[in-house]
Amino acid sequence: MKQKIYRTLIELTNGPFTASLIKKLTHSKFSKHLIKSYAKHYRINLDEMLEDINSYENLHHFFTRKLKETVRLIDENPDSIVSPVDGVLEDIGMIEADSTINVKNKVYSIAEMLGGKERAAKYSKGTYLILYLSPAHYHRIHSPIDAKIVKRYSLGSKSYPVNRLGLKYGNSTLSKNFRTVSELEHNGKLIAMVKVGAMFINSVEIMNQGHEWKKGEEVAYFSFGSTVVLLFEKNAFELVEGITVPSEIKVGQALGKLNR
Repeated sequence: MKQKIYRTLIELTNGPFTASLIKKLTHSKFSKHLIKSYAKHYRINLDEMLEDINSYENLHHFFTRKLKETVRLIDENPDSIVSPVDGVLEDIGMIEADSTINVKNKVYSIAEMLGGKERAAKYSKGTYLILYLSPAHYHRIHSPIDAKIVKRYSLGSKSYPVNRLGLKYGNSTLSKNFRTVSELEHNGKLIAMVKVGAMFINSVEIMNQGHEWKKGEEVAYFSFGSTVVLLFEKNAFELVEGITVPSEIKVGQALGKLNR
């Protein structure tokens, strides 16, 4: 019953009209007056920000704020996978032989997430990591490793919440929401980096359209809180010892390494 009520409420509120209103609000000059209360409510560390809080024109600019270069250190091991975002590491697990993952007792299709069975087959019996960004987090996305871009594409048209309630009661949010996929290659190993849009705001802006990414460099940003899913091939990824879920993670922090 809870799941049915939740989905009904989301369907009623998550339409083009509502999304348009929220976008207009966050881009409006009026929203500038909401920034300080927003920062206080979410306990955002103002000392980390590149710009002074009074310099942001609207909430959208504040959502997508940049940080000072010195506040996020990038792990230097050439084979390490670093976190591409500030967020919560919500789940880690194995991709099943049928290319599904089980998150919060819900089954998600990797084939649906990536847009095809052939695309998903490469990651069968591999590892997945899910990183959730709340409205309080820094929204810029960075490269998890030095890599060549093999493919990039977008799928889906609408987005539903990807927070804990969304994962628990939503309808396959990780597989159905608007998402952009970047398939990366490092030393012959493939990594799928799926950037999942959040409720109302589908926008995932890709900043680096080049064919190569350097570890830690900024490559994209979310216009609102959302989720990044990392997919690795079988026996390709080894998790850093001591990492547990859920846990707060920062950009540049080593999550694990690629096996040669």
